[in-house]
Amino acid sequence: MIVSSFLKWSETAKVSDRCRATQALTRAYAQGQMKPSERQEAEAALSLLLEDPSPKVRLALAEGLALVEHAPRSILLGLASDQIEVAGRIIALSPALADNDLIEIIAGGRPSLQRFVAFRCPVSVSVAAAMAEVGEADAVADMLDNPHVILARISIRRIADRFGDNAEIRARLFERRDLPCDVRQALVERLGAALAGSDFVRSAIGGSRGRKVTEEACMNATLGLAETVGQDEIPALVEHLRLGGRLTPAFLIHALCAGNVDFFASAVVSLSGMSDARVRGILVDGRETAMRALYRAIGLGSDLAPVFVTATQIWRAASRLNANIDTGKVTRELLQRHAGDAARQPSVAELLRLVESMHLSWHRHASRSYAQALAAQAA
Repeated sequence: MIVSSFLKWSETAKVSDRCRATQALTRAYAQGQMKPSERQEAEAALSLLLEDPSPKVRLALAEGLALVEHAPRSILLGLASDQIEVAGRIIALSPALADNDLIEIIAGGRPSLQRFVAFRCPVSVSVAAAMAEVGEADAVADMLDNPHVILARISIRRIADRFGDNAEIRARLFERRDLPCDVRQALVERLGAALAGSDFVRSAIGGSRGRKVTEEACMNATLGLAETVGQDEIPALVEHLRLGGRLTPAFLIHALCAGNVDFFASAVVSLSGMSDARVRGILVDGRETAMRALYRAIGLGSDLAPVFVTATQIWRAASRLNANIDTGKVTRELLQRHAGDAARQPSVAELLRLVESMHLSWHRHASRSYAQALAAQAA
């Protein structure tokens, strides 16, 4: 069919006839067996169909070209800017669209079109980065559901920054194994804030009690995260907690009593400015004077530093006797040794109270998790 004849015919043909002609033309074009001159005329005819006033014809055009790798990009981009039924097929399926094309579609800000990009298989790092930066919430959620997305860590952080208060996106992020530990902890904090501020929590247990409960839950989650995070991610988590003011004396001494020495040592390195080797050397076999100096370097006063020295000594003794340290025994011994100091010094009493409270809460959480694991095995 030559272009002039097609143009003249299309002016009077019915929509159904134009749809059938479009389907026939795209099938022939998709086979890729046309001579160069025939292909040139076919592409000219396809361009005419792109301007057809009937969306049914343009939809037939999109359906015919959606999976054609050699389809003209100019026509594809025209279809991609059409109404949603037409554009969606091209955006979601076309292998001929380049990453730059998809990024432009994302930057256009149409949420429905962004969602079609999110459904593609695959979605490259650069396209995912653009979605993380400017994508709407629904499109970002769809992208997180797509197992064929290549998502860089910086993009995950950006999504958490932008949508950490969005419950659906937050839940999807929590499910990711590649979620950086500091991002996970930040999301825990935002979840706690959301729960504390919810009408249900305020009406059920009261505002002040609700805040206390959610703060305790966030602390337990952070403690659990500190115990399970990989060695390579500990410095990032420590820095995140330090900047957020979460590396409190009670939190640090609980980590030490629990035997989480890698995390504790990294926290001390961050707070003191000393080298990692120097800090670990003091913790493992340094003298009491060296330990006192170390703990003063992280900002502990003369009232609290001795408590940390005792906790370090108890941990050392326990670790040398048994690889499986009884954290409850370590905590109880610490409380007993400094009971007299607590009676004389309010700051020590408050620290020990927090340590005991955190340990009990941590123990309840661990017991509950263990019981749930047993129940799951028995089911």
